[in-house]
Amino acid sequence: PMHLEESGGGAVQAGGSLRLSCTGSGLHFDDYAMGWFRQAPGRPREGLACITWRGGTTYYADSVEGRFTISRDNAKNTLYLQMNSLKPEDTAMYYCAAARASGWSPLGRFRTADFGYWGQGTQVTVSS
Repeated sequence: PMHLEESGGGAVQAGGSLRLSCTGSGLHFDDYAMGWFRQAPGRPREGLACITWRGGTTYYADSVEGRFTISRDNAKNTLYLQMNSLKPEDTAMYYCAAARASGWSPLGRFRTADFGYWGQGTQVTVSS
């Protein structure tokens, strides 16, 4: 099975930036669409951004469009999330996830059931 591990979280002031990374191992990384999700205490898991297996197409939630950028380097088996103009409401645990290309569709891009592999998460805290 694929193992995913996130890094790059931390504490930052509002308006600041962070870059999250997610490294995959165990399976062919470029066979998978990848996504970033987050979950704040007491709230459901929220899909933020997805990227297709070769990185040709990206999708964003309205809440992060224009502030966050998803990218991937398949040669390094690594997924990234560049987060700019951070707000206190961005505070959450951030997760990366992988979906087999055959089981993922842009129509249900953030459907968590389609993502078979998840990392343990990295905490992002934005102070005002």
